[in-house]
Amino acid sequence: MMTDHNIPVTEDELHAYVDNELPVDRRAAVEAWLAAHPDDAERVTSWRAMSDALHAKYDTVMDEPVPHRLSVDQLSRTPRRWMMGAIAASLLAFAVGGGIGWAARGANATPSAFASFTGDALGAHKLYVVEVRHPVEVAGSDRAHLQQWLSKRCGWEVRAPELDATGLKLVGGRLLPGPTGPASFLMYETASGERFTIFAARAETETTQMRYAVNDGTGALFWADRGVGYVVSGGTDRTRLEHVARLVYDQNEKAGL
Repeated sequence: MMTDHNIPVTEDELHAYVDNELPVDRRAAVEAWLAAHPDDAERVTSWRAMSDALHAKYDTVMDEPVPHRLSVDQLSRTPRRWMMGAIAASLLAFAVGGGIGWAARGANATPSAFASFTGDALGAHKLYVVEVRHPVEVAGSDRAHLQQWLSKRCGWEVRAPELDATGLKLVGGRLLPGPTGPASFLMYETASGERFTIFAARAETETTQMRYAVNDGTGALFWADRGVGYVVSGGTDRTRLEHVARLVYDQNEKAGL
């Protein structure tokens, strides 16, 4: 007779394991699965590392006093047309304070933001990665000028991450239209010709979790941080895509972007 330990582990269970929300009777089965599947174990390790980094950054929000404008007495006097906005602000604070993790399911990324960012990013990726002579406007050899130019045009500090650890070298970048204004577009390439791109533009949401999408053989990871939305695109190897995206996130975090 089949036991719970023989049931294949789902991705939702892996996320629940990272978030400490997995039922006790499945924990041993998940840990046995991870021991036998190193690729999944590596993904779980990267998710947990991102979760720890985001908790370290945002958990203090939970300790802050509730603003007077959001107190029960104040809300009871608030005109109805403002009520939904106040409630939404409270829910956003809760989402930022807890339950944040390196999770490719993006619980607090709105469908419209996710769709518009990934749509624009994947469109640009597919358009330019096939270019041989003109894939970018400014070459990676002029990194300082590229960063300065994109920062000035986009309105925030654009940094081209160092991705040598993944075998990716900066090809260069260009300025593109984004969902809410100008967008920076950076392209990287391996010695074998594999290309990844980083698309970034202003986002209406300050912070979101990671969310994964795939379209016609191209994968993308979207997230937002400090009011800027990012999409890393390239291939269908989700583990590799997550590794590249984590390096991008970590370097932006270190630079305070």
